[in-house]
Amino acid sequence: MENVDSLLVHGTVVTMDADYRIIPDGAIAIRGDSIAAVGPSADILEAYSAEDVVNCEGHVIIPGLINAHTHVPMTLLRGLADDLRLDVWLMGYMMPTEQQFVNPEFVELGTRIACAEMIRSGVTTFNDMYYFEESVAKATAEVGMRAICGQTILKFPSPDSESYEAALERCRQFIANWHGHPLIIPAVAPHAPYTTTDQILSDCRDLALEFDIPLHIHIAETAQEVSDHREEYEMPVVPWVKKLGLFDAKVIAAHCVHLDRGEIHTLEHNGVGVSHNPSSNLKLASGIAPITDMLKIGVSVGIGTDGPASNNDLDMIEEARLAAFLAKVDTDDPTSLPARTALDMITRMGAKALHIDHLVGSLEPGKRADIAVIDMRRMHNWPVFSRDPNAVYSRIIYAAKSTDVVHVVCNGAWLMRDNILSTLDESILLEQATEVAQEIDTFLIAREGDILSKLLAIGGLEREESFEVQVKAHIDTREPLDRLLAHPDVVVVKQNHYKQYDTYFEFGPPNYERVRYREDDYIDAMGNVENIRTRLTLTSREKEREFPSAIILSRSRFYSPATRPLRFYREYFQAEVEREVSKERLRWHIRYRGKPMYVNLDRLMSPQRDGFFVEVKSRTWSLKDAEEKASMIAEMLAYIGIESDALLKQEYVTLASKLGASA
Repeated sequence: MENVDSLLVHGTVVTMDADYRIIPDGAIAIRGDSIAAVGPSADILEAYSAEDVVNCEGHVIIPGLINAHTHVPMTLLRGLADDLRLDVWLMGYMMPTEQQFVNPEFVELGTRIACAEMIRSGVTTFNDMYYFEESVAKATAEVGMRAICGQTILKFPSPDSESYEAALERCRQFIANWHGHPLIIPAVAPHAPYTTTDQILSDCRDLALEFDIPLHIHIAETAQEVSDHREEYEMPVVPWVKKLGLFDAKVIAAHCVHLDRGEIHTLEHNGVGVSHNPSSNLKLASGIAPITDMLKIGVSVGIGTDGPASNNDLDMIEEARLAAFLAKVDTDDPTSLPARTALDMITRMGAKALHIDHLVGSLEPGKRADIAVIDMRRMHNWPVFSRDPNAVYSRIIYAAKSTDVVHVVCNGAWLMRDNILSTLDESILLEQATEVAQEIDTFLIAREGDILSKLLAIGGLEREESFEVQVKAHIDTREPLDRLLAHPDVVVVKQNHYKQYDTYFEFGPPNYERVRYREDDYIDAMGNVENIRTRLTLTSREKEREFPSAIILSRSRFYSPATRPLRFYREYFQAEVEREVSKERLRWHIRYRGKPMYVNLDRLMSPQRDGFFVEVKSRTWSLKDAEEKASMIAEMLAYIGIESDALLKQEYVTLASKLGASA
């Protein structure tokens, strides 16, 4: 008789292997981190012995459940801002709060709380995407759970990186530190196509291929995202990222709500795993993903909860039940997603979607000992019918509750036994979470009048490039500008002529924010107005700094279409100060030594001033690129002979206030 570490005996073993084998009086032998044997209890007890023998009579023994997409530290933001549109929720509440509070300690605490909740519902593996992912990995490994930990990459500054280059470098270091860990699989996680760039996605793909790790990304979550992408790139999201070579990596695509059949076939052909997030997609009104079509075509689909701030729980049994019900309603077919398939999606197929089915997802000898045991003797799961042995799947998905989970094993170690957590103290976690919640409450109450939130509430807000470098100078004639445009390193790409009417709404401390309402009147060759565009731009002055030669670097800009009259915004914002500037502008889109920039020749109409202003500027998502362009602008100024004492450090609105005061 062979000795092993633990035996689980006399339970109904639901293996979720390729044959969907069910063993009514079954047992599992655990040796080290793996499953040594699976079979009838009589056979296992005859062949194996252990000091630790657990009687699972009246219970089902299933593979540990897999949460295929989440942001676990957001347990600390659960219930913070509900029943809002996605853009209002994300940019008005989540991102400002994260920018203020998210640090390694916040992430570690949120992860531990999430782990406690997931273990209690039978989850042993989760796929995460967040900031400071090394803290997620550290906390998860100490708890003893298994996770794919994706370090978030964005094109704009985030809580852990001031630029996307810094985020990529942070991700590389994180991967190097955790690569080969028995519980943690590091991953690269470009947030989404609309929050990255083609260069970022290519860099992330290369990083994933270099280390042979997963790439975790949001794809086609909302109809607006898909519509905007088609308008900008003239193709759907999936063909676009495929064209960039993203699918060369082991991609995990979260949401995939708004895909056509062609895109689904593309996912299948390229081995992309999909994470379906039914609760989050319903709560945020993102839509219902075409899961039935995906399954028919052969895509591996797992199920995720998404973050606890948009769900608001991490209960995978509830999530699988909802996925089954949604598919039935969506297809008008009660057979479209049966209970066995739903359980498959949170076990074996879920593991395949995460590219880890060689390790976990089914109860088979040689796979890791990731196991959940559910007590099926509760009133809500009674009576029991023996006519159909497959009815056990229905009992698990349609009747069981997460609170029915009594034992959880991960990598051969006990995480919960008889409903008692082995590696976490919930009372301490609750105390710490309460303290954080009080701090966040204080912060949000203090910023109830925040202008960003007011802009978000009226919709359409987008983030501009993080960095704007610019400089302006007063000149008496346009001759210096003509000299610049004739420079051999300058290529003129396009020229525009328009009049601009700006109204600035200014607000005081703590952020000294400024909202600009701009009307652009485009002037044709005959001097007539051919088109009018209006939009709002929000900047925060406290986030600006200067380079040499009075070049300004701005790091906080948002814009949105101005779909209502100026009167509305004047009444809506009720600014402390309102200023007006109007000017006639000639704009040249140029490339200076290959770098795209703008050159403006402006004539102030109100307040009026003689002569012209020449302005050189550029925008970018890259801090490194911004610094390089600042140096190049200084070269251009030196070439046309504008001295530093002729440069203006103020924006037009500041200049206008001074001219108005002197008048």
